[in-house]
Amino acid sequence: MKIVFFGDSITDANRMRERDDRIYSYGCGYPSFIAAELQSKDPENYEIINRGISGNRSVDLYARIKSDVWNLQPDVVSILVGINDIWHEMEVQNGVDLKRFEYVYERMLADTQEKLPNVKFILCEPFVLRGVATESWEAEFELVKEYAQATKRVAEKFGAYYLPLQATLSDAAEKFQAKYILSDGVHPTAVGAKLIADEWLKLFHEKF
Repeated sequence: MKIVFFGDSITDANRMRERDDRIYSYGCGYPSFIAAELQSKDPENYEIINRGISGNRSVDLYARIKSDVWNLQPDVVSILVGINDIWHEMEVQNGVDLKRFEYVYERMLADTQEKLPNVKFILCEPFVLRGVATESWEAEFELVKEYAQATKRVAEKFGAYYLPLQATLSDAAEKFQAKYILSDGVHPTAVGAKLIADEWLKLFHEKF
């Protein structure tokens, strides 16, 4: 089974893009934990490919979907995107509004299903934590929820699996501190990455 992880810096997690071998190409985020779990059980049965790129928005994923998804012929595509669609608007007025985000997400799945009729999707909920994010984020927390709902609608429309993450991360932040889960309110620590991986694997083992 070939699994492609497609997304932004949360997926990228400092992977070495010039190296495609298994040791270096996973990065230090949740794809690495998932690869370790799956391949420790059956290393011959799972090919894990990380195609996260830091800073990507939904439109950036769509622009490179042929080279980084279709050409790889995966069985499963896991997508986590959305936070930069909001963040880039706040920082440099180059974000992707909610309506366009949902439209582009739908096109990604529709076009991929046309190219790869048997592919399965896992769409991950975008998330953010209060407590360590900058004050400028306070006005945008509700937006993150709206983009999460849009992601869920796309999943339902295309028969994809939707992976909720916000509640798990928020619960962990209540138990410990947010900075130990998402270092800046967005990017996972090792603990946060492990929590994401655990939720992903729970869904994967249930559905596949």
